[in-house]
Amino acid sequence: MIDNFLRPPRGTLEHLADALRLLGLAGVVAAALFLEWTDVGILAFTLPGLLLARFIGMVAWGDIVVSVVLLIAAWSNVFDLYTTVPGWDNVVHFFCAGMLSVVCYLLLAQWGIVPVLSAGWDRSSVAAVVLTTTFGLALGALWEMVEWVGVTYVTPDIFVTYEDTIGDMAIGGLGALVMGLVAARTPLLRTDQRGRQVERARESH
Repeated sequence: MIDNFLRPPRGTLEHLADALRLLGLAGVVAAALFLEWTDVGILAFTLPGLLLARFIGMVAWGDIVVSVVLLIAAWSNVFDLYTTVPGWDNVVHFFCAGMLSVVCYLLLAQWGIVPVLSAGWDRSSVAAVVLTTTFGLALGALWEMVEWVGVTYVTPDIFVTYEDTIGDMAIGGLGALVMGLVAARTPLLRTDQRGRQVERARESH
């Protein structure tokens, strides 16, 4: 994974993915200078996700999608789009939970905890769909806990209701299910990275 992170970008899309990571970091710095400290924390939440896609060796377009979704999710909070744009909250939860669940699955596959995805539809594909859906529901629950801590101990301005909490978790789980189906059928790791994963899986057996 360190080799993936240190690998120089190749091609326009990989350079764009790295530029989005720098944009995420620049956003945190800008927020620290000009916005509230709560905005800094929200934007800083994106940084681990922006880095994980590079660590696991995702294909460039997948890396870009993950980064764009995370940045949109964070800045939507800063600009209060969740409460001013009807339905925007559901859209972001769908894609954010879905993409992060896939990243979680690929990360755990790197560590040999879950099956490595194969080229066709088999038991590993079924496992990917089931587990990404589970991860999506778990991430949704974790995020709602973070929101509860925020509204209870940080600021009452955070919008949290029972209906909103349940709806966000349900939409996130649905997004994870859909993205799990996509991941089961679409190669999301670079060719060299998939080859190394398959080789490690064979050696472990």
